[in-house]
Amino acid sequence: MDAQEYAVAAAEDIPTEIHHDVPTAARIYGWALGGKDHYEADRQFMLQNLPEFPEFIDLARQNRLFLYRAVRYLAQEAGIRQFLDMGCGLPTNDNVHQVARRFASDTRVVYVDIDPIVLVHARALLADDDSTAVITADMCDQEAILAHPDVERLIDFKEPLAVLFLSVGHHLLDEDDPARILSTVIDRAVPGSHLAFTQIVCSDRERAADIDARSNGAGLRWRTRDRAETNALLPANLEPVEPGLVDVVNWRPDLEQPRLAPVPAELKRYAGASKLGSDLTEYGGVLRKP
Repeated sequence: MDAQEYAVAAAEDIPTEIHHDVPTAARIYGWALGGKDHYEADRQFMLQNLPEFPEFIDLARQNRLFLYRAVRYLAQEAGIRQFLDMGCGLPTNDNVHQVARRFASDTRVVYVDIDPIVLVHARALLADDDSTAVITADMCDQEAILAHPDVERLIDFKEPLAVLFLSVGHHLLDEDDPARILSTVIDRAVPGSHLAFTQIVCSDRERAADIDARSNGAGLRWRTRDRAETNALLPANLEPVEPGLVDVVNWRPDLEQPRLAPVPAELKRYAGASKLGSDLTEYGGVLRKP
């Protein structure tokens, strides 16, 4: 299948209509980071659920700060020059290609997300950038992603690469076979490649079940896991980079790193909730293929 045939086939499988009446993970996450591209359905979902789960604001922002530190490590210390960002979300400040190029100007990046609004905004941002691409695809279909013309153009499997699954592990249901999804690309990658992974975890099973019910009931695919369940999804042949798999706020913390946009006024009351002994955290790290 050539590039034109692939584009036609993919267009038949991937939704392109932007639904304003149902919440989406990309828009909700973007709002927590201070973004403006969200709708009433996103706001209502957040405001209805934050009183029970106020930590979500902190966790979204901690994950975004972790992205900066992880990509900096990958580009500056690990020498990675190509990235696949699965479930990238809406563009904001310090996107993967922007962070990586502060430390390696020849970095190539492919962003992947199923939300069509991500494609619209990301393509506008990347209009004049031939070394970065964004594709609309379901991260559960790793074979389709690998066959995409932009992946074939920008990702060289003879060189080390980094695969990012940041704050998307909880969107992979058990029936999706998340271990397969997380291992597909890294299994084909050469030694020296890396996998960066985070997901929201909870040690309280009743609370985790409540999160799952609320999220899936709103149309957001969601599976909250504990740390042991999360660890079991990750390829066993990979070596965790120090300090290992941790709450991401503790992964090489750096008080001097660039700050995020301010918490939106409607959400400020929930900022800081994760510091109150919460059992709900953003968990993960960076792993290397030996």
